Amino acid sequence: MTLRAGHDLARTSRRGLLTGGLALGASLTLPGCAYIRDDAPTEVELPKSAKAKIDGDLVYFNWADYLAPAVIKGFQEEYGVKVIESNYDSMEGMYAKIAAGNQYDIVFPIAKWVVKLKREGKLRAIDHAELQNADQVFYSGSYFNQPWYDEGSQVSVPFTVYKTGIGWRTDKVSTMTGSWQDLWNDEARGHIFTLDDQDEALAMAALLLGYDVNTADKSELADMKDLLISQKEYLRAYSSDDVNNMVGGDAWVHHMWSGDFLYLKNWLVDDPTAYDFEAPREGTPINSDTYAIPANAQHPGTAMVFIDYLLRPENAIKNMKYLSYPFPVKDALPAFAELAKDVPACNVEISDLENENVFRLLGTDEVQRRAAMWTEVKAS
Repeated sequence: MTLRAGHDLARTSRRGLLTGGLALGASLTLPGCAYIRDDAPTEVELPKSAKAKIDGDLVYFNWADYLAPAVIKGFQEEYGVKVIESNYDSMEGMYAKIAAGNQYDIVFPIAKWVVKLKREGKLRAIDHAELQNADQVFYSGSYFNQPWYDEGSQVSVPFTVYKTGIGWRTDKVSTMTGSWQDLWNDEARGHIFTLDDQDEALAMAALLLGYDVNTADKSELADMKDLLISQKEYLRAYSSDDVNNMVGGDAWVHHMWSGDFLYLKNWLVDDPTAYDFEAPREGTPINSDTYAIPANAQHPGTAMVFIDYLLRPENAIKNMKYLSYPFPVKDALPAFAELAKDVPACNVEISDLENENVFRLLGTDEVQRRAAMWTEVKAS
């Protein structure tokens, strides 16, 4: 296989690192409850926003390899600072470090973790007036002026957005229907993968049955359990290594993230026409990552400058081309539409975010019920 445009198959996708997302019970031992409902009132006063000015090197805490190296290098050269990078491989890992008092200047929580960190006073307010490029994401009518997870975007700035669907090999499977039922495709029996991610697997089953993606209702979970167990005779495996499974030929049909599919199709395969992606008609989970500044950041001014730098359309385009995930920067969106022109189902419009298929924080009992069901499915 010939890799294209200098891309490296060995680069693990960010989504592939979730491998269970917020799934199993390990996170219940973290300080505090990671699953407080997101409709609980905020009681902690937010630390004041920093001014956007360089006040030291940037201590950066993110998923590994989740910004274009050229963009990070450009920031260091333009502002004469170092980016001191640390990585995590789960939201629980990120939260544990912050809760333990570790100091970072910028972190990248997914939407439902913004809720928890904000409620606990672990994030600093972000004054949009300090960001020269704020209008790229907070323009009139933008979803991000009032996202469900952070009223008024008080402590977060949008980073990436994504949806979950199904990728498949068009040279192997000719009977796809545009439904989550395609993960039971008889033509692909033994070559089907479901993501090894509790939230995603349960959401797929819930949507197929017409339930809420966050349901913890006992009878609905029982229905979902039966449905997922019925799928196992078709499955090759549960795996979040979606890109390598597809490129390696083991997967003909794969439950997968939209950006991973675009990365596969645009950069890794010899014949892009042999791969396609669908966003099932029953609905697709859609979520967003964010930029946020911890309350105990030592260089919050530099973090503000870094966020502003990443909101420049030219830098957003570089990052989109590197990751194949859309950055919701207004003047960069046409470039992503071009990147996804052959697979429109992978495009994520801002309007797509205004739906109920988002993963929310749940109560401890609800999390335990969902985790127990998922454990039973995998053990069956």
